[in-house]
Amino acid sequence: MAAPRRDTRGIVDASGLFTRVQFRRRTPAVPLRPYVEHYWLIDWDLSEPYATHVVPHPCVNLVFQRYADRPGFAEVTGAGRALFAQKLAGRGRVCGVQFRPGGFRPFTPERPATDWTDRRLPLATVFGTGEAAGAVAGPETAAPGAEPEAAVPMAGPDAVAAVSEPPDAVAAVLEPEDEGARVAALDAFLIPRLRAGPHTLAQADLAMALADRIRADRTIRRVADFAASEGLSVRALQRLFAGYVGVSPKWMLLRYRVHEALERAAADADIDWAALAAELGYSDQAHLIREVTATVGVPPTAYVR
Repeated sequence: MAAPRRDTRGIVDASGLFTRVQFRRRTPAVPLRPYVEHYWLIDWDLSEPYATHVVPHPCVNLVFQRYADRPGFAEVTGAGRALFAQKLAGRGRVCGVQFRPGGFRPFTPERPATDWTDRRLPLATVFGTGEAAGAVAGPETAAPGAEPEAAVPMAGPDAVAAVSEPPDAVAAVLEPEDEGARVAALDAFLIPRLRAGPHTLAQADLAMALADRIRADRTIRRVADFAASEGLSVRALQRLFAGYVGVSPKWMLLRYRVHEALERAAADADIDWAALAAELGYSDQAHLIREVTATVGVPPTAYVR
């Protein structure tokens, strides 16, 4: 069984966060492992508020959460292109599911991944409520980027309170003090909702494999060359990513570069930015600095202080 990854990529000031919270990653049940990167569990009991920031991965998360000032709730967060911030205060708990890029579509086969991008939606909006939650809409669409038909109505972040949550699911995940029970509850929620047909599963497998290569292969510089190496046209690659990942392959490539740059900078305050820029495939140091500044809001020299 592959262990969850141990890197801190995407977490701004990871050391500051980890001194304030209990943070763990857990492996999902066997049927879910092709699609779920890991579960992530956070508990905190703070005497002073703390704001955590994350540079999101190009993937969907399902997050069950409870904060000191509100009852438990759950939401689906799509691939986010902006810096994510969350204030932690008092006591709280989060039990999250990070899907692999492309791995969420098999759980909502009738909806293209772009429906979730840059959005935070109540659990009931995405999966429905009660017994209907496992069969929200009609048959899956064949085209990865097709417009949904008879789809679940969407809602913006300000509509979270207006949509009723499936309370049993939220309580089952958040209430147990035993960590294994929380993991089992996440497994129990997700396994019945893995309902895609063969076409969607095959396309999801392809999207996940291509996303994995973009994450791991530093020799990839241009989307056109990458598409050609995989026997795809640029347009076909873009359509696949729109339908199954929710962001473009070019955006994913840039986001993973920024993740690595931030992680390397956090580990070495005296990092050679020019050398790092060349290693990551940027045209020059200024290009890397612009990307990092646009992502986290401050230049790299300020970030590492």
